[in-house]
Amino acid sequence: MGKQFPAMLPEHMDFIRKQHMFFVGTAPLSQEGHVNLSPKGYNTFRILSERRVAYLDLTGSGNETSAHLDENGRITIMFCAFEGPANIMRLYGTGAVVLPESSEWETLYPLFDPMLGARQIITIDVHKVQTSCGYAVPFMTYEKERDTLQRWAEHKGEQGLHDYWQEKNSSTIDGLPTPLGKRLGR
Repeated sequence: MGKQFPAMLPEHMDFIRKQHMFFVGTAPLSQEGHVNLSPKGYNTFRILSERRVAYLDLTGSGNETSAHLDENGRITIMFCAFEGPANIMRLYGTGAVVLPESSEWETLYPLFDPMLGARQIITIDVHKVQTSCGYAVPFMTYEKERDTLQRWAEHKGEQGLHDYWQEKNSSTIDGLPTPLGKRLGR
């Protein structure tokens, strides 16, 4: 059943590279705050080392993850095998938000395919890796990526995206400010 590791092993990295989606879980410190769980797609996840990963965060209807990381840093990434042998893998760690004007962005962004609507990069220092059986996860066949978000971002244009970030991505549903919102002066 479940096993824990202090860092990713080569077989963990191989498993991650084969996945078409992952899930991101964060929560605010407040007991009344909402736990956030977000599915992520596209080719946006990168393994930087056995204990460090990052993903290119694209514009969404909310920006909970970044505010939670800014407040407390706690994050869990989960991958599920939908094809082949059953497996669930969780990466527990401390995350940080990298905005486009930072020097770290200049180092990290070239590792990703250019994507319209990229608003930030989330980095995670992994302190625990856990694998579990995944016996109840169904088989599903990958068909293709949706192009809806990319078409939407293209239609919005650069100014439209900035306006959207200011309106929809500056604070969480619990009212926590996001790093992007702070940068935009909201």
